[in-house]
Amino acid sequence: MDRNLRSITFAAGLFVGMILLLELGRRLGRRRQSMDETGARAGLGAVEGAVFALLGLLLAFTFSGAATRFDARRQLIVEEANAIGTAWLRLDLLPAAAQPELRDLFRHYLDTRLAVYRKIPDMAAVRAELANANALQGQIWGRATVACKESANPLTAQLIPALNQMFDIASTRTAAAQIHPPAVIFFLLGGAAWMSSLLAGFAMAFARAVGEYGSVVFIAGNMPMKTEITPLLIITKLDQYDYAGATAIAVVMLVFSMILLLPINLLQKWSSSREEKTTELIPDVMET
Repeated sequence: MDRNLRSITFAAGLFVGMILLLELGRRLGRRRQSMDETGARAGLGAVEGAVFALLGLLLAFTFSGAATRFDARRQLIVEEANAIGTAWLRLDLLPAAAQPELRDLFRHYLDTRLAVYRKIPDMAAVRAELANANALQGQIWGRATVACKESANPLTAQLIPALNQMFDIASTRTAAAQIHPPAVIFFLLGGAAWMSSLLAGFAMAFARAVGEYGSVVFIAGNMPMKTEITPLLIITKLDQYDYAGATAIAVVMLVFSMILLLPINLLQKWSSSREEKTTELIPDVMET
């Protein structure tokens, strides 16, 4: 199966599985709630935290590896362009009679190297172009070595290292394009995503309609400087690459939230102590 088709199939299966497991988890939660409403969520928080943490780690490592591979491949493009340019310039060191044929081979080689990546995702065409590029490498090497041997100028030998570098970079790029995460990573990622969906659906059975209300407010509050809410303002700053502004707003809101949570927790603690004292007084009152 083609790599792109496998990727699309995996993404579609992952999405459909997450939706189905989300609904299955919600129904299991409803059933559990009807059987034991008070202890239905006992121990669920620890399991949710562990599974969601695993999913977050897998996603972080997967995207980090993808970004690293992308940067490495982009650097290899620059290195190959520089290597081809250096070898092209060093053709001037050869005798004038040997240059036209080698320059013509260089042009065909460059067109073939470009065609390798233009014909992706047609892998059969890509392999054919790679074979053509390898054949051209052999022709360029043969003509260059003959020209260097025939020339009495020792400077012509500087062409050989440049050709080696040009050919090595091509092989390195071909190998780098075939480096992907192992299949076990995708299986772990899919399993963690499905398990997270099941747990999220189970938790939805005990949730209220606050999420829908928040979504409506978030979408409706999109009038700049009028009804714009703070989360939307932070996202706007991030879209404008104003990371300092987004961070400042987030820090202010975090401090404000902590200040609000402190009296709320104190009030909750005071209320709990009052309830405990009332509970302790009830038996005494009944005895008297």
